[in-house]
Amino acid sequence: MKKLELGNYQHYKGMKYLVLGTAKHSETLEELVVYVTLYENEESALWVRPKSMFLENVTIDGKEVPRFKKID
Repeated sequence: MKKLELGNYQHYKGMKYLVLGTAKHSETLEELVVYVTLYENEESALWVRPKSMFLENVTIDGKEVPRFKKID
């Protein structure tokens, strides 16, 4: 699996996030990415997602792109 770096990421839909680190699911020990929105979000500011999903590629308009891309 790819290595996860802390810092700023952009979702393929354009929104930006700050990855704070990783955590383990208490029952399954699945590795989760903990991140916050860098924009106003009424639903929640703090999110988690399985690391494998965070780092995977998705196909958009026939092109494979990262779900989340590391940005400076």
